[in-house]
Amino acid sequence: MKRRIQAGLLTAMLVTAHWLHAQAVPTATRSGGISQIGAGWSIVSPDYAPSRIQGFSIYGTFDFSKHWGIEGDVHRTSMKTPSNIGEDSYLLGPRYVFHHGRIHPYAKALVGFGRFHYQYLNPVATYTYKIYSLGGGVDFQARSHLNIRAVDLEYQKWPGFPTSGITPIALTFGAAYAF
Repeated sequence: MKRRIQAGLLTAMLVTAHWLHAQAVPTATRSGGISQIGAGWSIVSPDYAPSRIQGFSIYGTFDFSKHWGIEGDVHRTSMKTPSNIGEDSYLLGPRYVFHHGRIHPYAKALVGFGRFHYQYLNPVATYTYKIYSLGGGVDFQARSHLNIRAVDLEYQKWPGFPTSGITPIALTFGAAYAF
């Protein structure tokens, strides 16, 4: 009789636990996914001169959900300019991330403005244009707070540049601190 009572109590506890939602609540939750801020080196094919130009980049991302987020990029590619021109871009827009373990490929569409510099003039002549960019790349999670930007490729369009616009292609690699 005692065994039957114990078995009945055990069964009652298991059944009522499901009804009472007796499940532990996750202790670590956040509203968004990965957010990071990083720096890198950019190499740009300027579509204005035959020589590539180079400089540094700063970027930041925040993922609102598992796949969707926003990215901001600043490319200051007027540091190493064999053709005496520079192209700096300041871009912001949505991105879509595919998560595969520690590898995070992404696609992005950004808008903003670009500054074109003629550096052989004294003083430097600078012109500003509205631009947009389509691109993508791969981030690799090296450690819990360190992401490596293995490659980031952007196809930029500067439609207001005289006479029919320019289409530079920017390649960036770097590292970021992930929050």
